[in-house]
Amino acid sequence: MPSIPFYKYQGTGNDFVMIDNRSLSFSKNDTKLIARMCDRKFGIGADGLILLEHHATADFTMVYFNADGNESTMCGNGGRCLVAFAQFLEVIKDTATFEAIDGMHHATISNDGIVSLQMSDVDQVHDKQEYLFTDTGSPHHVQLVQDIDHYEVVSSGKQLRHDVYGTAGANINFVEPIEQNIFKVRTYERGVEDETLSCGTGVTAVALAMHHSKKTTATHVELKTLGGNLQVRFEPSERGYKNIWLIGPAQQVFKGTFTI
Repeated sequence: MPSIPFYKYQGTGNDFVMIDNRSLSFSKNDTKLIARMCDRKFGIGADGLILLEHHATADFTMVYFNADGNESTMCGNGGRCLVAFAQFLEVIKDTATFEAIDGMHHATISNDGIVSLQMSDVDQVHDKQEYLFTDTGSPHHVQLVQDIDHYEVVSSGKQLRHDVYGTAGANINFVEPIEQNIFKVRTYERGVEDETLSCGTGVTAVALAMHHSKKTTATHVELKTLGGNLQVRFEPSERGYKNIWLIGPAQQVFKGTFTI
């Protein structure tokens, strides 16, 4: 039976199936196969699947699929994990430039596996009074809550994802301030349709939203997720925010072959 070599990576508990697709042998149109590989009961189990492919001028191309099998918008933790995967494949050494669906990204990786990923500039953070909304490569709803450890993230997140944002949906982030530059975050992700242990574009959106709403004056913010801690640093600009970096660990968990 045919089989597909794969690697499993995680970044603060956000986990991904990684495939070296420089030969273009993996079909990007087989959504059912991708969903089955990501399934936690009948497959490998992951929040998404990522292909590493050739690029004409950059180090590589990132192609990202949600766990439901559909190609999706930018994934920050996935991008960080892909940089670690590219280093493992010896495509890069300690710096990378790659193209994702939202444009070009730069990254560095340290000796202890900390990946710093430059995110796309953000032009606007929309203040809707009860919540904030911004796009950090993926659309994000940011809402302050109390007692976040006991908050009904899945039921509330699912309702907001559908009722406020319709079929296209958005990722729903619930936030509780801990200190002046430290926030606790829990995220309901569209495409996964569940709470994930961490969301890179989500914590990026939270950091910018908290600065925009003057909940912090810091431009280097720590975000505590269920899967671990991430950092976001940024510069305010006339149009919004620039020089945005998402920083945190990325780790290979295991490798194997998936039988089709």
